[in-house]
Amino acid sequence: MPPRRKTFTQESIDTQLQSIHLLDASSITENLEALGPIIKSIHETRQIDAYLRTLQGLIESKDSDIEKICGDNYQDFVSSVSTILTVRSYTVNLRDRITTLDGSVSAVGHGLAAKKKALLQSKQTANNLDEAIDTLQGCLRVLDLVNSVGDMIKDGKYWSALRSLEEIQSLPSTSLSQTPLLTHLLSSLPSLRSQIKDAVTASTKSWLLEVRNVSGQIGKMALDAMRLRNRRWRSRKDKEPMLKLSRVGSAVEVITNEKNEFDPLNNDTVKVDFKPLYQCIHIYGALSALPELQKSYQADRKAQAALLLSANSSLTTLTAELLGFFIIEHEVLRTTRGFRSKREVEELWEEVVARVVENVNGSVASEKDPEVFLKVKDALAGFIHTLEAYEYPTAPLESLTFGLFEKYTALIETKFDSGFDKAVTEDDHQPMEVRTVAERERVLGVCWLKPGVAEELFKLPLPLILPFSQTFHLCCTYIREFVELFYRFIDGIYHHHRSIDELLQKSLDRLLIQHVSDNITGRVGRMSNLSQIAQVVTNVEHFEVACAELDIQLTKLRSTQRGGQIRLQALPSFVATLTAATTRLSAIIQSKLDDFFELSEYDFTPPTAQSGPSMYLYELVNWLVTVVDSLVLDEKYKDAAFKSALEHVAHWFMDFVFGRNIPMINQNGVANILLDVAFLESEFQKLGKAQLAAVFTELRLTTSIPLNDAVSEFLQPSARQSQFVGVDPKKLAMLLEKLSRYGVNSRSPAEREQGDRRKREADAVSRIVS
Repeated sequence: MPPRRKTFTQESIDTQLQSIHLLDASSITENLEALGPIIKSIHETRQIDAYLRTLQGLIESKDSDIEKICGDNYQDFVSSVSTILTVRSYTVNLRDRITTLDGSVSAVGHGLAAKKKALLQSKQTANNLDEAIDTLQGCLRVLDLVNSVGDMIKDGKYWSALRSLEEIQSLPSTSLSQTPLLTHLLSSLPSLRSQIKDAVTASTKSWLLEVRNVSGQIGKMALDAMRLRNRRWRSRKDKEPMLKLSRVGSAVEVITNEKNEFDPLNNDTVKVDFKPLYQCIHIYGALSALPELQKSYQADRKAQAALLLSANSSLTTLTAELLGFFIIEHEVLRTTRGFRSKREVEELWEEVVARVVENVNGSVASEKDPEVFLKVKDALAGFIHTLEAYEYPTAPLESLTFGLFEKYTALIETKFDSGFDKAVTEDDHQPMEVRTVAERERVLGVCWLKPGVAEELFKLPLPLILPFSQTFHLCCTYIREFVELFYRFIDGIYHHHRSIDELLQKSLDRLLIQHVSDNITGRVGRMSNLSQIAQVVTNVEHFEVACAELDIQLTKLRSTQRGGQIRLQALPSFVATLTAATTRLSAIIQSKLDDFFELSEYDFTPPTAQSGPSMYLYELVNWLVTVVDSLVLDEKYKDAAFKSALEHVAHWFMDFVFGRNIPMINQNGVANILLDVAFLESEFQKLGKAQLAAVFTELRLTTSIPLNDAVSEFLQPSARQSQFVGVDPKKLAMLLEKLSRYGVNSRSPAEREQGDRRKREADAVSRIVS
């Protein structure tokens, strides 16, 4: 049996309709859901109505069947008909109500649709407004970013401005992305980037001008710091001898200086802020334009360096400016990590140094004042030392300094040339006298003497006669002044050590050899006063001592700096001068001795031998002893003078006996000469100079051969090599020839026979020679 349909009464439908509230004043949405059940109910009702109509049709068409059925089931039929009629009446009523309700629902639906449409339009308008507001707000944000970029550029916040442009360019894709405004703004970004680039470039240009203006101050402070550093280190070296070979910049000094290190770029006076440059490098790097900045920076710095070099300023000012300039370059190179290459800085440095060298050489080309060179050296020395601390190559400047040093040395040499010449040529060659204690200290304080001599001289009473003359004192003074001036220049120069030593050696040697030793040699060659020549000998002897002492002193002076060693070559020249002086002394004495021999009257063929020496020898010995003893000379030079004199006398005797000036001689004549020789030997033996008799050895040995008839022995080779080593066969042959010539011309048969024998002996000896 089918389920029974739900029956809807009029009251239930009215009740449902009344419960519907299509619009709720407190709600922004329609209450259309409530119509669902009502409409469903109405729909079902309509189905029922249709069903009833169908049923009615069936009923009418089946009246007969119904009547039959009804007849069979009359009571049930009547009851069903009654029920159907009742239902039909309700259905009619329901249809009317549904029709009425349908009209009401239609009216309500039209109103709701209108409201719905209006509401949808309002919502669309609101959405459009919201979208417009969002778009305007987005535009405002972008415009604010763009506007803030300009403010950032004005405030120098270039990196923030560039980041803001990146933010604008990287905005997420929205409805704003397609707007003309954003398109226009995006197209203006390159211009804004150019503005940032121009602004940061202008900032860097301004910074470059600022550092250019403080470069001189930076350099001056760096130079002052280096001078202070030098003074501190020199003071410490004086206290600690082990550090005497260490200079400023050595490992030991660098460690010591760390606690006192001074930063010329950041101190109480100057603070160089590199932020503008760093910021510019950062911005250009972000814009992929760093090579352009590097090229521009290099050009700007070259131009600034050229301006510094072209400025008409003193060398001190120029070196301070350049030092500050390159200290800044060193800091840029150290801190910018690849912005500046070391090669670029070196190229700029090389160009500047070349100009400095050229300018300095040009400025001193015609300079004759040594003090100017000292000032230039002082400026360059501090410049070089400070630059070395910043690892700049200073070889060209060191070469320049050494070139200036050579010119300076040449100038002071020229200055001292005349002084040395005057000291030698105007000397009276008399011992120097000092009368006061101060004068004695001043003179002995500058003269180089043998160890202990100065102490002995200080003990002697005043007035004091010194062993040397004014020449030696003045030359010692000039040498000390020259060395002092020489070392004034090289103070602070730590390079070209060997060249400096060689230059000092050559300079001192030239002064001592050409202007002292050679001048003395030239002057002594024109002297004839024995006491003056003796004084020259004493002076030269002191110069020899001075050379040796000067070597020691210069070596000590060099060792305080770097352990150098200097050996002067002037000593051989003074040795030669001393030889020339002693030779001149001997020559004067010999000249006087010649006068004695010229006055002597020798008979070389006397009939008998003399019983005593020749009379002129007494005068000769007295004069020789008196003169030589009166000379202020060391005993070795007196001995040399005596020896030279006796050698000269021996030469005269030898010439008498063996020379060609005397055609013949007899044995008595030879005996007389040997008697004179014996007298001289005896006199000098009395003077304690017996060793000087050796000058007559050859004469005695040669004459003893014919006097002792030992020619046959001499002809024996073994005898010549043992007994007659010092005999010259030529001289013996000449003596035998002279004896033969006297014998063959004699009237005595015995002497003629002896003469023939001497002739044969002479021929035999001559054959040995040939």
